[in-house]
Amino acid sequence: MNYSKYQHYLLNPGLLLVSSMLLFAVTSCKKELVRINKNPNEVENPQPDYLLGAAEKNGADVYWGQSSNFASSELITQQWAMIQYTDPDRYIFNGNSFSTLWTTIYSSTLTDIKVMMELGEKQDNNNYVGVGHVLRAWNFQLLTDAFGNVPYSQAGQIEQSSVAIYDPQKDVYAGLLKELDTALTDLDPAGTPIEGDLIYNNDISNWRRFANSLKLRIALRIADADPALAKTTVQEVLTGKELISSNDQTAAFIYGASPNWNPVAANFSTRNDYRISKTIVDKLYALNDPRLPVYASLPENPEITKYVGVPNGLTTSDANSLGLANTSKPGSYFLADNAPAVIESYSEVLFLRSEAAARGLSSEDAPSLYKQAITASLNQYGITDATQITAYLNQPGVKYDAQNYKKSIGVQKWIALFGQGLEAFAEWRRLDYPVLTAAVSGKYGKDIPVRFIYPSTEQTLNRKAYKAAVAAQGTDDLFTKLWFDKY
Repeated sequence: MNYSKYQHYLLNPGLLLVSSMLLFAVTSCKKELVRINKNPNEVENPQPDYLLGAAEKNGADVYWGQSSNFASSELITQQWAMIQYTDPDRYIFNGNSFSTLWTTIYSSTLTDIKVMMELGEKQDNNNYVGVGHVLRAWNFQLLTDAFGNVPYSQAGQIEQSSVAIYDPQKDVYAGLLKELDTALTDLDPAGTPIEGDLIYNNDISNWRRFANSLKLRIALRIADADPALAKTTVQEVLTGKELISSNDQTAAFIYGASPNWNPVAANFSTRNDYRISKTIVDKLYALNDPRLPVYASLPENPEITKYVGVPNGLTTSDANSLGLANTSKPGSYFLADNAPAVIESYSEVLFLRSEAAARGLSSEDAPSLYKQAITASLNQYGITDATQITAYLNQPGVKYDAQNYKKSIGVQKWIALFGQGLEAFAEWRRLDYPVLTAAVSGKYGKDIPVRFIYPSTEQTLNRKAYKAAVAAQGTDDLFTKLWFDKY
């Protein structure tokens, strides 16, 4: 595939059919709906390959971007911290803090996916349809993990209604599992090829692996809330034996050079607000973890020869006093223009399989899979020396504890998910490890947020559905536990 060809179109939205052509804003209750605006600069006959690339990039950008990742979820999970303008690190959020995740997915990403799928059907190419279902499932999973009840069943049906009800989280997860089954029916490696895929380079076999791996992720997400459905799903995907099974099969969007670069690189090119958290630096030092020099940079001050994390939740003045040159930025691996936006890794899949076995949802070997998961994470970052890996695995603080699998898996998965703030946030809430201490000068004392609050626009543009969602789920604040988060 000519990657640069598709980058060219991604960087020139006038060449794509984008959300300005179709109103997909489920957050809107406007009486007059704009259908299609005829713009002489827009393509009259959009093609599914360009829409696919655009949807993938939109999804990756919001997943790895500032507002839903390193300015929120990575701060809450104490992977990153703030050295300037520290309000978000102190949990000072408002109705606009998380709106980018919501509005980008609903008004842009899902729009491109919807039109791509329709075009795929018209061209008798079910592989575009199948890929579309997988991307929809991933995006809706991000939404419900973060917010709880969200519009799902009516999302995108703007022709029938200008508003959309919020589906209960239980129903959203169940719907996503069914949607992934539909995707697997459509995805055929022997079928008509696709183009424009910037995640798997048009490899349908890998899309099938990703679909099953997402099913496994959702199964474990609901394991405490709906153990029966979790077990059925786990057994389905393990029987099928089509899971991500190597680092080469990891689902990841690979960025290019500026301006089509990783959102982290884009932010650090003009800003200097973020540092690696002291919490994770201390843990990596305690475990003699070889990922530390990958995850963190040495301070710019040459006199400091150790990695220095910043405590989460300092006031701006206290954070500033530490010194920009005296503290560690994230590692150069993550600051590179072309750093991958990992969506689901081989390591994660192994951790999921280990946990499924520990819960009795499968007959696999939990301790062995746990070791394999850590090894895969180390390999992911170029750490391949067998002696070094064995020494790491044999440490008392790393060895698998069958009496507390949630702690073993929770801590190591938190380390492995560095950079994937939304996924780390979901798994920290579900597994309750590592045990974190609230931000130093947090707004809410000892409490740590456990969900995102809905965008404030929902209270005006979709008020009836919003109020029903809050009545069903609980107060729209940072501390209402979601359905999946039982303990």
